[in-house]
Amino acid sequence: MTRAFACGILLALGACSAAPPKTGVTPDAQIVEARVLFHRGKFDEALTQYRRLVFELAPGDPVLPEIRYYVAECEFQEGMMVEAAHAFREVADQNPESPYAPLALLRAGDANLRSWRDAELDPTPGQTALAIYQELVGRYPGTEAAGRAQMRVHQLNDQFATKSYMNGMFYFRQHAYDSGIIYFKDVIASYPDSRLVTDALLRLADTYSIIGYRDELKEVCGTIRRFHPVEAASARSCPPDSTTAH
Repeated sequence: MTRAFACGILLALGACSAAPPKTGVTPDAQIVEARVLFHRGKFDEALTQYRRLVFELAPGDPVLPEIRYYVAECEFQEGMMVEAAHAFREVADQNPESPYAPLALLRAGDANLRSWRDAELDPTPGQTALAIYQELVGRYPGTEAAGRAQMRVHQLNDQFATKSYMNGMFYFRQHAYDSGIIYFKDVIASYPDSRLVTDALLRLADTYSIIGYRDELKEVCGTIRRFHPVEAASARSCPPDSTTAH
């Protein structure tokens, strides 16, 4: 038996090889490493790992929704709100049956909400966040994510009410009373659960008193007395309540 023939037999049996054995990290090991990096707060390194896994895993791999979700979550944690919002949205739209879908919608709303911190700024991100939260509640009712979305809706409505009230006060101080009325009424009609409803009613009463709208003043003062009796005492623009006079 020649040496070459013997080596050929051993090569076939796996005992003789010119190439070294593979030592690359498996996707499973990369996933574990990415999870560890994420939970240690090393979001930049975790993001690199998760992005690599998106390309290394086969399409349809059941772990892909998790990987894509954490790509978005790392982007969120790194302050990349536009990218995170888009990535979360894709997770929910491409994997609607995944347990990550409702959570991804919640975080898509959060990414937009994070971009709207000041009620005086352009409300478009806040409006987008509100629409996403409402979509989440409709698509995945009863989930923990939907419950958290409901809380965000209340928060957003309060911010929208604040914006409308501040706009109303701006016009009120400028003596542009008709414009102020529009915004005060918007607070009352659009955000009835807001803490600013009483203030909007009081300012509306002040406005009607200043411009001499007696019928409107009487109506708004009646509303204040009926639904906000404690605050009615501070409604300086409201005339005495004739129904209680003796």
